Amino acid sequence: MDRGTVGSAQSGRLLVEVREEGSSAVVTPAGELDHHTADLLREPLDDLLSKGFSRLVLDCSRLEFCDSTGLNVLLGARLKAEAAGGGVHLAAMLPVVARVFEITGAEAVFTIHDSVEAALAGGDG
Repeated sequence: MDRGTVGSAQSGRLLVEVREEGSSAVVTPAGELDHHTADLLREPLDDLLSKGFSRLVLDCSRLEFCDSTGLNVLLGARLKAEAAGGGVHLAAMLPVVARVFEITGAEAVFTIHDSVEAALAGGDG
């Protein structure tokens, strides 16, 4: 995987793309986020946070599945981003993934947007 701020990592079931958008980083996981693929998302999120990107936008439009392990990756990134003065913004979630956040109550701790554009326009934090 390219360790730069623009790159991708792939497993058979998850592809993660990263790009810069001004002071934000947009991370697009595509496929299934679960116990077997969680590190493919955790590593680029940690890399971005260590490089000073405290405002992360996750484009969830291609995320087809998220289990508790994937949810924990996102919760961990949220805590780190908030400690750095930023936040994790979730955008364009498919209904099946949104349902996981609703059932677990995690939707209450994330800022959720209808689109990546709305998340990027959402201001700081």
